[in-house]
Amino acid sequence: MKQTYLTLQNGVEIPQLGLGVYGAKEGAQTEQAVAWALEAGYRHFDTAAAYGNENSVGSALRKSGVPRNEVFLTGKIWNSHIRAGLTLPAFYQILENLGTDYLDLCLLHWPVEGKEKAWSVLVQLYEQKLVRAIGVSNFHVHHLNDLIQATGVKPMLDQIESHPLMNNQTLIDTLGRNGIAVGVWSPLGGPKMPLLSHPALKILSEKYGRTPAQIVLRWDIQRNVVVIPKSVHQDRIVSNSQIFDFELSEKDMEMIQSLNVGFRVGPNPDNFDF
Repeated sequence: MKQTYLTLQNGVEIPQLGLGVYGAKEGAQTEQAVAWALEAGYRHFDTAAAYGNENSVGSALRKSGVPRNEVFLTGKIWNSHIRAGLTLPAFYQILENLGTDYLDLCLLHWPVEGKEKAWSVLVQLYEQKLVRAIGVSNFHVHHLNDLIQATGVKPMLDQIESHPLMNNQTLIDTLGRNGIAVGVWSPLGGPKMPLLSHPALKILSEKYGRTPAQIVLRWDIQRNVVVIPKSVHQDRIVSNSQIFDFELSEKDMEMIQSLNVGFRVGPNPDNFDF
């Protein structure tokens, strides 16, 4: 797989395509998905304490024999730990679960109460070189401003929901202007939104001889965001990686942008209850 990279504000390079493991069952299912991804050339894995499968991700990486320094690992601090002021022990638990002594990127999962204190802990961990880069997930601009005002330190990446039916482009553009990289989750929609059967994507699929999923993932690559599709099926994991040998025209990029109707798969970060 020919991978492309984005450079974070501190110079760390992050692979643009990663495998997400949300919803993958702890044990054989997660281990097999990670193993298939490694075989296909993936070197970026996006995990979270809330997913309950960090041990399996770590086990698969160790069994693979791929050197740790060739893999980019992202972890996330869960909301209950942020609220309780337990970011530091939560971080060390992530390291233990994954079987590593550092993370490449650590994110605050949602903008819950206590986020400023939690962010200051991540800043300290970054200064101690226990994590190569720090950021957030599901933060709007005003949430980011709270962190920056409290600590003077700007997140290096914000991972947000984005797909053709809710491209979140205004936030992406704002983040870009401020030197904050963007990662996108749920890039291919979800069960409540059959994005990949959209007529416009089917037309582009036929035009380029690619699957609708490949068209959408390529759109993300050309938008200069990090994209994290999730799958536990080998054929999809492999297919999702085959997006670096073609390019969408500017006109077709604009056409995909025009599909935006503001349809969210997940909750709005200003209104959630977990």
